[in-house]
Amino acid sequence: MTKKQFTEKIEELSKLQGYQKPEYHSGILKLDSNENFVINKQIQEDLIDTAQKNSDVREYPLGKMERLVESIADYTGVTKQMVGVGNGSDQILDMFLSHFASKKTKILTSNPTFGFFEERCKLYQIPTIKIPFAKNMTLNIEDFIKKSKQADIIYLDSPNNPTGFQFKKDEIIELIKKFDGVVIVDEAYGEFSEYSLAQFTKKFPNLIVVKTFSKTFGLAGLRLGYVLAEKKFIEVFTRVIQYPYPLNTMAIESGILALQKIKQIQEITRIVKEERTRIIKKLRETGAFDVFDSKANFVLFDARGADKRIYTALLEQGISIRKLGKIGDHEGCLRVTVGTKDMNSKFLLAIRDLLK
Repeated sequence: MTKKQFTEKIEELSKLQGYQKPEYHSGILKLDSNENFVINKQIQEDLIDTAQKNSDVREYPLGKMERLVESIADYTGVTKQMVGVGNGSDQILDMFLSHFASKKTKILTSNPTFGFFEERCKLYQIPTIKIPFAKNMTLNIEDFIKKSKQADIIYLDSPNNPTGFQFKKDEIIELIKKFDGVVIVDEAYGEFSEYSLAQFTKKFPNLIVVKTFSKTFGLAGLRLGYVLAEKKFIEVFTRVIQYPYPLNTMAIESGILALQKIKQIQEITRIVKEERTRIIKKLRETGAFDVFDSKANFVLFDARGADKRIYTALLEQGISIRKLGKIGDHEGCLRVTVGTKDMNSKFLLAIRDLLK
């Protein structure tokens, strides 16, 4: 590559937006990134302390990743040969796109879908076919079945980010059966939903399920993700495509320990679901918003043109939520993470005061 070509490539890439992270605000109630604050910080501190004691970071993590893979296999109910790991589910998705898709590949997905995936498709110049959400933030499976004839790959975040929508299980299975291509199901928020397709990777060789420890397990800062798929794909992904050491020792040990606390995690997940229901109910009772059903740990609502005012007013009160703007026919969408009961009460009280 000549200096001129290098400069031209930089100029070309500079025109891309890239994945937009939320704004950083110090010392506020953080309900903008779908992090799991219902997990007590002391639980995580104890977990990290134990992981540190189990680790010697002078060494490469030889053998440790295999232990994590076995733990994930036990948790998801698949064989260890069907489990791959990565530096967050983002990295796994990125590696799939860079090695299994091209400018000639067409990917069918929803509009909107996970922002990182969309931006990565733009980076690699992979064409996408997007099916918009209906006015009530739902999708029609028949639209996907019909459009799938034009596609090579289907990508669905299930539940969807940022809407919280999830197809019924029998609908998505029908799509997988009828599609003559690869179906990637991103279950980053899967544990907050009604079902997982993890077990179905044993039945459908064209199904790839991507999951993460960031949400349910509250380990977003450790960047720990995994993928479930048929054995040959995982063998090639792990041996050839993935980095030799994609995870650091502390992340590996923390993942193993987190899976040992699954009963605690399940109870925390139950609380999140209860609080999600409360937020939806209270926001709807105001009559000021269009509030959409959610199967994730967040709630999307349309502020009916008052989104900027509400976002700014909440920020002034020390509460940060996600400002999303236009989604489909809805002009002023906001998304709030489901936090602890106390955090959620502060948010709902602030909303009530703003509407007086």
